[in-house]
Amino acid sequence: MKKYALLFGLVIAVSTLLTPERQTHAEITGSLHDFSGETWSSSQICLPCHTPHGADTTVPDAPLWNHTVSTANYTLYSSPTLNATLSQPTGHSKLCLSCHDGTIAIDSFGGNNGSRFLSQGNFGHIGTDLSDDHPVSFTFNSALANADGGLHDPQTRTTGLGGTIDEDLLINGRLECSSCHDVHNAQNNLGMLWIDNTSSALCLTCHDK
Repeated sequence: MKKYALLFGLVIAVSTLLTPERQTHAEITGSLHDFSGETWSSSQICLPCHTPHGADTTVPDAPLWNHTVSTANYTLYSSPTLNATLSQPTGHSKLCLSCHDGTIAIDSFGGNNGSRFLSQGNFGHIGTDLSDDHPVSFTFNSALANADGGLHDPQTRTTGLGGTIDEDLLINGRLECSSCHDVHNAQNNLGMLWIDNTSSALCLTCHDK
């Protein structure tokens, strides 16, 4: 038995060495959201966003949230061809914007006020004017797809990730920032996207063009 156990261990070790680099880094470690190298993060990867105790429960669907939440009011996207009903960002999008809108410091977490802000010109800065950004925090369902005519039905359209748009990308039936962006970098795509957007593959997952 020991011989087989040793052989199994060697197989695992060799397969790990032969795994492409793209796969070994498919995680938050080493990604744009890894702040463990910063002094203000206490060498923690998860702590700037999450906490096991005393989490903020004021935002729906917030996963054990530890970061200060933005109270900004946003200018929303508008278009005569838009069939979705938009409102101020909520849920996961609200959490993302709490760093990316530039009104809350990246190091504001655990009840502490930070001083490191994403400002105009910084990579990742979106600001509070979302009029030139993809709309978020709206219900994406079969009714919207039928009314629009240029969207795939999220209940039946598959994504390549194992399920439908609704199952893989939506949060409680709503499209949020994290519907496109893989905040934990599990897929290791450029821009931390769930689906590699080569040839507009991510866009065409939802848009029927």
